[in-house]
Amino acid sequence: MTEPRSDSAVPAFWQALGLPGIIDAHVHFMPPRLMSAVWAYFDDAGPLIGTEWPIRYRDSEEERLAFLRGLGVRAFTALLYPHRPGMAESLNEWGAEFAARVPECLQTATFYPEPGAAAYVRRALESGARVFKVHLQVGGFDPRSEELDEVWGVLAEAGVPALVHAGSGPVAHGFTGPEPFAGVLARHPRLTAIIAHLGAPEFGGFFDLADRYGGVHLDTTMTFTRFAGGLGAFPEELLPRLRDLGLAGRILLGTDFPNIPYEYAHQLEALAALGLGDDWLRAVCWEAAAKLFDL
Repeated sequence: MTEPRSDSAVPAFWQALGLPGIIDAHVHFMPPRLMSAVWAYFDDAGPLIGTEWPIRYRDSEEERLAFLRGLGVRAFTALLYPHRPGMAESLNEWGAEFAARVPECLQTATFYPEPGAAAYVRRALESGARVFKVHLQVGGFDPRSEELDEVWGVLAEAGVPALVHAGSGPVAHGFTGPEPFAGVLARHPRLTAIIAHLGAPEFGGFFDLADRYGGVHLDTTMTFTRFAGGLGAFPEELLPRLRDLGLAGRILLGTDFPNIPYEYAHQLEALAALGLGDDWLRAVCWEAAAKLFDL
């Protein structure tokens, strides 16, 4: 498989694999004021960033949508998340409105450990939410919180995945690492989850959770790229497990678009360079997400 070395080469990449396009499970769209605040935080290399992090695709919402469509990204998330109580429900309302006008978007919602969380998560599900974003690093909360126990149960029952930034990269904070989320899975073993960034830098610990729980998936976001952003190097000895999990439909393509400091194509280039085969790339770039999200 020829590695796409520029954004213009992305359509040829998925066409050569015989795919109808690609599905990106880790894309950020947010209300404009919140997106601007996030970009400002990256510009300042805030304490949760850990390094200089220039954002390449600092474009208008319309331009970002046109860019993804031009690449052949047929479906994507709009990951948004609160950093304090009282934000989540309004973000969910925005996410529902965004998905209603952007047919490629998988309606995305979120939550925070606070009174009423289970009620507004149920409302988000009733409105069509198909994935929930949870950012333990930014939120700084314990996923085992009593206020979230019912939330995890609701999601497990609904079979709707939670995409969780649970790893300690780029900066450990609060309740990151495998152990806290392992506690959630112990109480809710039927939960469907997508661990962002392959769980970096605790790759092995999160792979163990995927081996133990059939609903645990992982996304590739920023891993294997030349800018790891403090996520850590992927251990070579884990490549056979990465191959097996991918072929089993447990690894999803994720990019972190637009908040990346390199071309979108570089994520695909880095995955192709692993040499895990075309079947693996087809599973990661399309098949796993198509099955998980029933596309």
